[in-house]
Amino acid sequence: MTRLTPQQIIDQDRYPIAAADSPQRREVVDDVRTSLADDGCAVLRGFLSGDGHAALLAEAAEREHLAFYNPVNKANVHLGDPDPTLPADHPRNRFFPRTNGFVRADEWDETSHSKRLYDWAPLKDFLQDCLAKDELHVYEDPVSNMIVNVQRTGEEFNWHFDTNEFTITMLLQSADSGGRFEYVPDLRSPADENDAGVTAVLDGDRTGVRTLDLRPGDLQFFLGRFSLHRVTPNTGDTTRLLLIMSFSERPGSVGSVQRIRSLYGKVTDEHRAASAAPVRADALMD
Repeated sequence: MTRLTPQQIIDQDRYPIAAADSPQRREVVDDVRTSLADDGCAVLRGFLSGDGHAALLAEAAEREHLAFYNPVNKANVHLGDPDPTLPADHPRNRFFPRTNGFVRADEWDETSHSKRLYDWAPLKDFLQDCLAKDELHVYEDPVSNMIVNVQRTGEEFNWHFDTNEFTITMLLQSADSGGRFEYVPDLRSPADENDAGVTAVLDGDRTGVRTLDLRPGDLQFFLGRFSLHRVTPNTGDTTRLLLIMSFSERPGSVGSVQRIRSLYGKVTDEHRAASAAPVRADALMD
């Protein structure tokens, strides 16, 4: 496959993100901000060019067999340990199937299309503008900063919250059926876990649940730290592949030892060092 520049990976006719003064870019930024303010989610349809999508998909498919699967196969909404001091029906103590896998960040080298796009400064600047942030940094977690969520037939990712306030995803391959992204916007806040609201969703209340129809090549902004979300079981024969790029407002952010080990099967010295003084903007359960 022809080696593409990061700029060529993106559909420049629709998304001239490197042209900082472009009225078209400003319109896209304004639309994203409006959508995020409305419900914590925004989608840029056909963000990837045809060649760009093919390149990123090929890299993910080549690495699919490297995906880590946690043999426990169950998790709570915080992707953490249970708490015996809390009632049995508390969200912290309720575990649901989590059978998807992840290809870790360290499976991509600096020459890959995916990693070069992730490190491309104009992409970071564009995302920073869309998110209305004063600063944006590449997430420094060496295991999870850029990953692929692998969801084969029958696999699912249970209801959960993210460590980061926001996540950037690009759907590379959709499931033939199932594999739908569902979310409940702003279910918790930096000051309130809203255990009652989370419990209601876990009990089957779909009043606030929204379903998003993502298509291959789409880019999604999502405020996953405050919005409960999941991916429903893949009921088709095609593996769902989702590229996930994480960024942070604060330099030095990495995941917790427990969460990284559970999701990705390995931790590093960076995780162990950060566990003593985690970089977080709130006191929510991770």
